[in-house]
Amino acid sequence: MIIDCHGHYTTAPKALGDYRQRQTARLGEPGAPALRLDFRIGDDEIRDSLEPHQLATQRQRGVDMTVFSPTAGAMAHHVGNAETSAHWAQACNDLVHRVTQLYPLEYAGVCQLPQSPRASLANCVAELERCVTGLGFVGCNINPDPSDGYWTDPPMTDRHWYPLYEKMVELDVPGMVHVSCSCNPNFHHTGAHYLNGDTAVFMQLVLSDLFKDFPTLRLVIPHGGGAVPYHWGRYRGLAQQLGRPPMPELLRNVFFDTCVYHQSGINLLLDVIPVENVLFASEIHGAVKGVDPQTGFHFDDTRRYVDAVHGLAAPDLHKVFELNARRVYPRLDALLAAQGR
Repeated sequence: MIIDCHGHYTTAPKALGDYRQRQTARLGEPGAPALRLDFRIGDDEIRDSLEPHQLATQRQRGVDMTVFSPTAGAMAHHVGNAETSAHWAQACNDLVHRVTQLYPLEYAGVCQLPQSPRASLANCVAELERCVTGLGFVGCNINPDPSDGYWTDPPMTDRHWYPLYEKMVELDVPGMVHVSCSCNPNFHHTGAHYLNGDTAVFMQLVLSDLFKDFPTLRLVIPHGGGAVPYHWGRYRGLAQQLGRPPMPELLRNVFFDTCVYHQSGINLLLDVIPVENVLFASEIHGAVKGVDPQTGFHFDDTRRYVDAVHGLAAPDLHKVFELNARRVYPRLDALLAAQGR
């Protein structure tokens, strides 16, 4: 199988975005109650949003299953307050669940969490449990910067996050570390903020004993790990210099995906990071949608890059394309097994 561990519903029906506009407009009305879900989307609208777009591309590229979550850039946790985020997360997650019901062989759900800057994670714990136990989701996305560009919350290794990790361990689901939009003009959202977030969180993990407290917690750092593989010697050296455990210990719990949009980057990723820690992903359609004039293929057609890695044996390809995802996402493995796959 080809399992894409990193997909977002970037072509969701217009009604979802219209609701978000009404919700945020309500925030400007003093004393007005928060706007709860007030829209309906039909099955045909969902089919029309996927069949000619994301699903068509997925099928064309031979991807069998996508681990699917709401659009990361639209999480926008800085908007409103915890109640605002709770309603918005529920709307987005319920829509992803609808997708998984209409296309159970092609999509498995991952939930957006109702985070809010400096807020308790109680709502996040409740929404995670609702999505996993009630909607059959297999993981969650965690925004390390709910302020969306200003980094006002504690590091992901702080005890502030522990209630969420406790629930993740209890439910046996991993989290993908994924920032949202950037309100800070210094950081373009996909070109800088996303990669900054990936890199910053990895260093937080290097400096912490988080996995001593949560030895079975699993985190996926997307976009090839940001700058991490390119500066692997720096992180190994810093760990040694600061008296931290060597990298193999950290890699028991930390994984990287292949959302890297050129061949040399994929080659480097799989040369530096153990193959057991790399999960196939493409994020179609995500941050980069155009055709690479040097190759004639879309930048985000990452399967081509993985297939072309020199010296990657068939058993290792099997790990990257399927087995690693099934190991890191055990609820996905159980779902596929129930489908006879």
